[in-house]
Amino acid sequence: MPVTDAIPQSSPRIIVNNVIKQFGRFAALRGVTAEFDRGRFHAILGENGAGKTTLLRALAGLAQPTRGEISIFGKSPRAACREIGYMAHPSLLYDEMSGMENLRYFARLYGIVGDGRGEEVIRAVGLDPELMRGVGQYSQGMRQRMSLARAILHDPRVLLLDEPFSNVDVHSARAMVILLKGMRDAGKTVFVITHQALLLEGVADEFVWMQGGQIVERTASMARRASSADSSAEDVQ
Repeated sequence: MPVTDAIPQSSPRIIVNNVIKQFGRFAALRGVTAEFDRGRFHAILGENGAGKTTLLRALAGLAQPTRGEISIFGKSPRAACREIGYMAHPSLLYDEMSGMENLRYFARLYGIVGDGRGEEVIRAVGLDPELMRGVGQYSQGMRQRMSLARAILHDPRVLLLDEPFSNVDVHSARAMVILLKGMRDAGKTVFVITHQALLLEGVADEFVWMQGGQIVERTASMARRASSADSSAEDVQ
C-alpha cells in the first residue's frame, strides 16, 4: 500500500515516512515516521529488539521497507549509497589483510587513488597505517576502530554506526567520540546506536528513544529523558 504523503524530490533532511519492516509475521519497525536535519548528531537508544539496527539498515539501503519510504536528502537510500558510511556489528574487513591493505581494497571501490586518504583515516582512529599484521590478529577494540576507518574512508555526508564503542577501552571510545563530533561540526550527519549513551552526553544533538519498533521520544539530553521517566512513574502511583 503506498504512503499518503509523498516525500519531496529535494530535501535538506533525512525523512522516514511511515516505515514498516516485517520479517515474516514479526514487525521490527512499526510505522516509524521522523525527520532528521542534516549536520546533526543523533544517538539512537533502546533495549535489544527495539528496532534500532533495523532502522539503521533501512537508512543505509540494506533493508528495504515492507511499507513506507525513506529519503536521504531527496534521494532513496540506494541512490545515496556513496554519500553514506555504514558501520555494522560485523567489521566487514578481510582478516588475512592488514588494515592498510583493507582500505586500499575499499578505496578502489570508491575510486580513491593512492594511500594518502587511507593513512589519514587510520591515524584518525588512533591506529598505525604501517601495522602489517592481518586484521584477524587485531584485538576487538582495534577491529572496531579499523571498521570506523573503513566507514569514513570515502568522506561520506551521512554516518550510520551500530555500536561503534563495543569492546573499545574508555580512552579510545572517547577519542572516537571526539572524532565523530568533529565530523558533525564539519557538516556531517551522524547516527550512532549505542548502549553507552553517557559517552555522548553533551555531544549528541539529540537522543532518539526506540521501543517496540517505534520512536517513542526524542530528547536533547539523557537527563531530560530520566526526568520524564520519573514523572511518568509518579503519575502511575
